[in-house]
Amino acid sequence: MNKILNDIKTNEHKIVKLILSDSSTEIKKIIVRPIEIRKQKLWQIEKFEGTKVFHENVSIQEVLDIDFSVFKQICVQKTNEESIYCKTKSGYKVKTNEKQSKIGNLSNNKAKNYLINEGDSVPAMVDLGIFTKEGKIINSMYDKFKQINHFIELIDHTFKSSKMEEITILDFGCGKSYLTFLIYHYFVKMKKIKAKIIGYDIKKDVVKNCNQIAQKYGYNDLKFELSDVSKDELYKGKIDMVITLHACDTATDYALDFAIKNKVKYIFSVPCCQHEINLSIKKGGDFDILMSDGLIKERFSSLLTDSIRTEVLRSCGYSVDVIEFVDFAHSPKNLMIRATKNSTKKTLNKVKELQNKYKFNQKLLELVSDN
Repeated sequence: MNKILNDIKTNEHKIVKLILSDSSTEIKKIIVRPIEIRKQKLWQIEKFEGTKVFHENVSIQEVLDIDFSVFKQICVQKTNEESIYCKTKSGYKVKTNEKQSKIGNLSNNKAKNYLINEGDSVPAMVDLGIFTKEGKIINSMYDKFKQINHFIELIDHTFKSSKMEEITILDFGCGKSYLTFLIYHYFVKMKKIKAKIIGYDIKKDVVKNCNQIAQKYGYNDLKFELSDVSKDELYKGKIDMVITLHACDTATDYALDFAIKNKVKYIFSVPCCQHEINLSIKKGGDFDILMSDGLIKERFSSLLTDSIRTEVLRSCGYSVDVIEFVDFAHSPKNLMIRATKNSTKKTLNKVKELQNKYKFNQKLLELVSDN
């Protein structure tokens, strides 16, 4: 094993690819490649677990920390040779072949073409601080750009073949509105669909700035309003879509409740800071083991919160799926609830049984139960 690690450490600058295969664990294969992100050399780990593939960008030390011993074959591809280590009863035996390989463009390994790419003409992104005047992504905003682009891709998955001519969208807790402006660009500029979008937020200066940017570029159907969505009167016309991106804690619940009451067809919601259950839940059954440690309790409460939200939506006639929003490495708040209105409804009996047993509060459940 030391021979393999020494090979990697000594030849780090020559490595084109590592292939770890035939594992005794659930992860059957790992591929490691050198990459460059924002002028920093990293290593992209690609893990194959069943039919799923997971990606992670790590340091060379984290590559060396991989448990190589669970793999029966390890291939170290370098620019000048290829070393194949095969596991035997007495350890690893190596076979080395001369082989000329080139390290690819590190900044472009596994390059992704987004719906909206660096250099595209989206002038509002300059005003919002995502792009430079030359259309380049500002380094510190790379993760945010990736995040909002992925949100657009998930919307595109639903609307790619849509024949609709106009759409009305409400954005709850729009904040600085990076996403709101990109959604407007997607529908109006790319899909040629007339879009009316209203963003709600409780910060006066943010709302003022976003309205100024929208007016600057003649986005007459993109407006921002100062509003507390938990109590203020909101748009009363026909609404096709409700979105939330990290609307904090119960703000997500008020947005989902609004969508339910107004029979909104499409919901795209990325929740954030689910504190309510964590603060109110009591021990009372088989899940008590998940409440003995603060961090585990917090994560359990977060998952329980979003599980209840999906069940409430299903009980109100929505088909729902929960998907990974972005890689956990880019944001720990990486879960999206995606829902479409249909006619099938479920009961909430099991959710209410849980609530009776563990005595937690959950705002969406409360709002729907009060209807």
